[in-house]
Amino acid sequence: MLLNINPNLLIMKKTLILAVLVGFSTIYGFSQDTKYGVRAGLNISNMDFDPDATFVNKHRNGFMIGFFGEFGLSKSVLFSPELQFSSEGGKDEAIRLDYLQVPLYLKFRLSEKFHLGVGPQVGVKIHEYEDGIRNFAYSGVGGLEFKISHQLFVDARYTVGLSNVLDDDQVIEAKNSNIQFGFGFKF
Repeated sequence: MLLNINPNLLIMKKTLILAVLVGFSTIYGFSQDTKYGVRAGLNISNMDFDPDATFVNKHRNGFMIGFFGEFGLSKSVLFSPELQFSSEGGKDEAIRLDYLQVPLYLKFRLSEKFHLGVGPQVGVKIHEYEDGIRNFAYSGVGGLEFKISHQLFVDARYTVGLSNVLDDDQVIEAKNSNIQFGFGFKF
């Protein structure tokens, strides 16, 4: 079976990964407090339709996994770009979406143990081509992190879709929404 893969999409994915790696190395040169790590967890996601969906719109349970850099900009502000796989969308097979995402996350130290985070996120759909769903999704992310130790942490995040994920020829619009419960390890 031949896969119908758009060569422009492959170029965009490679460019996105290259930009993240160049960004990591550039920030590393300016940062005094630098850490890297891995993060994984559970997603509870759904799609918000306008007008409302004509079918039963159930949430999808999925997972996310990725890696991040954490760069100290000051004593109380950290910049944490990430690269992660995230399964999102809805439970119905037609709206199950898997993304390679790049959150550009700013963390603010509330105390030694708690960090509050916010930032934009771009996602590239990583399967299926010409399925009525756009290849890019833009979101806003907010969350709270609790440090268990200097290396281990748990966090909870809410992601709200900022852009329509359906192609322009669709009669309705849809945006992703996602709750993540994660844990991570810093090297």
